[in-house]
Amino acid sequence: MAQQKRIPKRSEVEKQYTWATEDLFATDALWEEALEKAKAYPERIAAFRGKLGESPDTLYDYFKLEDEISVKVERLGNYAMRKADEDTGNSFYQGMKGKIMNLYVALGSASSFATPEIIAIPDETIADFMAKKPELKLYERPISKIRRYKEHTLSDAEERILALSGQVTSAPGETASAFRNADLKFPDIQDAEGNSLKVTQGSYIPLLENPDRNVRKAAFESLYHTFAQFKNTSAAFLDSQVKGLIFRARARKYESTLHAALDRTEVPVSVYHNLIDAVHANIGYMHKYAELRKKLMGLDELHMYDLYTPIVGDADREIPYEEAKEIILKALKPLGEEYLDILREGFNSRWIDVYENEGKRSGAYSSCGDPHPYVLLNQKDTLDSMFTIAHEMGHSLHTYYSMKNQPVCMQDYVIFVAEVASTCNEVLLVRYLLDNTTDKRERAYLINHFLESFRGTVYRQTMFAEFELFMNRLAETGESLTADALCNKYYELNKFYFGDAVVSDPEIACEWERIPHFFYNFYVFQYATGFSAACAIANRILKEGEPAVRDYKKFLSAGGSTDPITILKYAGVDMTTAAPVNEALKLFGDLLDEMEELMK
Repeated sequence: MAQQKRIPKRSEVEKQYTWATEDLFATDALWEEALEKAKAYPERIAAFRGKLGESPDTLYDYFKLEDEISVKVERLGNYAMRKADEDTGNSFYQGMKGKIMNLYVALGSASSFATPEIIAIPDETIADFMAKKPELKLYERPISKIRRYKEHTLSDAEERILALSGQVTSAPGETASAFRNADLKFPDIQDAEGNSLKVTQGSYIPLLENPDRNVRKAAFESLYHTFAQFKNTSAAFLDSQVKGLIFRARARKYESTLHAALDRTEVPVSVYHNLIDAVHANIGYMHKYAELRKKLMGLDELHMYDLYTPIVGDADREIPYEEAKEIILKALKPLGEEYLDILREGFNSRWIDVYENEGKRSGAYSSCGDPHPYVLLNQKDTLDSMFTIAHEMGHSLHTYYSMKNQPVCMQDYVIFVAEVASTCNEVLLVRYLLDNTTDKRERAYLINHFLESFRGTVYRQTMFAEFELFMNRLAETGESLTADALCNKYYELNKFYFGDAVVSDPEIACEWERIPHFFYNFYVFQYATGFSAACAIANRILKEGEPAVRDYKKFLSAGGSTDPITILKYAGVDMTTAAPVNEALKLFGDLLDEMEELMK
């Protein structure tokens, strides 16, 4: 366990460990100049109103303008978001983020006519346009995606109203984020030597990895006793969020918010339900793991705050950031030198904001692709932190390949495939580490870490998905999402997923309050499906070598050029069946058996 260090102010962080936002805009003033120029885009868009079906040239020019806006406005947005996340308490950059949100709303409002107009163009006219202007074929996929939503598209005036509502419906998530990350403070705790330890969203999980059970318990109570004081506020945030989703889903004539969310990414609703059913069918593995953890930790009672500390505690070691990068490069060697060269570029060119600082957004993510991806970390020099680096850089290289190989209009990949590349990196990393140790205790430690990845990504995220489905279904019946209803359901799910071997401490009923993904609109299930697909892809790469790598790069390079189910088939995975999930959970069971044998 790496010793907790003082959390510095943003101004105290060494430049080499900060991301290069100057690659987006050298100064705030240049950003402001670009923003002023971009404010002309809504008017330029509006000039096409009523004209998209007039000629192939007009339709082509409209999509070319959309490409230009995508490049320039997304760069504006990424600068504002990255600067705001550096210090969520910095009002200047929070104000900058507000400005770009205003522009997004204005653009959405100005372009609200486009979808209804494109849908209204007769099929034979579209075919004639394509024949007369071959350049328009570049936009065949975007046009077909728009036209497939015909029954869920409203009139010009109604679309404009929905676009204007965007700032209102995004407010609950923004407010909840500011509350969690900037305003909410947790009581400090003490270790056995009387040293004060700061509890933050970023330090919480490392504190739960502490071998001192008293530290773990104190951190757990510091966090959740604080959240419990604000459970009604947190429930109000979520209630408003879900009501906004229901408003938009019903306005667009969808059966439910789930149908609305998944339809936008061309994922069948059955995939969501198949995941939950498959995990329920394999819940015995999770209960067996909890029993083994309890036994190996020598505890009469296994509590929620005991679930993160490594079972083989003395095999843990500090892994400095620079060492972690070198290990990752070795682990990903099966992906080839081209992949490794891009990865080195990211490491050496300040794509990454490495360490936690006061007010910095918690967690980790990869975002942006122009001029390069940006990765936010809150590095703790642990094994888990090394896996986080590999994970986020997997996202980044997926974005990099997509942007290098697809035109602007097809560079964005949907969230259903977004977790595959990141998790594939994690699987390759753990397989490398297991292949390069002969020490039984270290091997057991690594298997435990991978089992924890399974638990956190497949079982836990599916539990989140089930909770999110409950929230939306309850709200769709006209009920309000009260703190009691949310806490009771979350506690019930927690008991089911962890089983009798774990004491579901009453505080865990408030855990939903600290999960930002519940504001992401049916996002979390894709961690579990992505993990399952990644296991299959990584196994194929290690077994088949170059042919599998070639297919995997085809997947990475596909962007949004077709639907996500087809794109995954490029890499040899069919997510229309439960097979990938069942296979992944069977691997969980096999590793669990090996872990049990190693620890005898």
